[in-house]
Amino acid sequence: TPKMLTRKIKLWDINAHITCRLCNGYLIDATTVTECLHTFCRSCLVKYLEENNTCPTCRIVIHQSHPLQYIGHDRTMQDIVYKLVPGLQEAEMKKQREFYHKLGMEVPGDIKGETCSTKQHLDFHRNGETKTDENSNKETSEEKQEEDNDYHRSDEQVSICLECNSSKLRGLKRKWIRCSAQATVLHLKKFIAKKLNLSSFNELDILCNEEILGKDHTLKFVVVTRWRFK
Repeated sequence: TPKMLTRKIKLWDINAHITCRLCNGYLIDATTVTECLHTFCRSCLVKYLEENNTCPTCRIVIHQSHPLQYIGHDRTMQDIVYKLVPGLQEAEMKKQREFYHKLGMEVPGDIKGETCSTKQHLDFHRNGETKTDENSNKETSEEKQEEDNDYHRSDEQVSICLECNSSKLRGLKRKWIRCSAQATVLHLKKFIAKKLNLSSFNELDILCNEEILGKDHTLKFVVVTRWRFK
């Protein structure tokens, strides 16, 4: 029977698989070492790799000189952690909002988007009047359609300048672009290849501060680890 097939597992039984070995807390912005597939919080791992080039768990050498190029965001693991640990995602979003407010900075789009959606949800009652179900359904449908066509505009955004340093390639007509912080270096390669009519994006390398960027690195990761200026 379904009841016999259901097996409850206590959270502490799997804690070892969803916690960071460096801070002993639940994984936040889970980042995995590509050499050995061990996962840590991104901030913990980046800080650790500033002075080390080995995995904190198994001590395998990630890379002799550029270990940060061989780690990547693990979205699947992070989704699992958020689903398993009650209230963790909400608490993390709250901490991030408080952090940006404390510094007097604008809240990034992905966090602000969540705040806005909450405000819209609470905005059904205005001036003492309640909207009809028909109007509500119509507006919900329109909002849904708008969300479907959003194309990551509610994500945190990054503005970047693409300069060509090769005599074999022509530069872009518009070198400044703005896109989601979740976009990867591979996305940029494909974008440039299409703009320059190249046969393959593999002909390109993208560098930041004279370091070649890994194709799976997100632009957010590049900003945090390679571009330390405002």
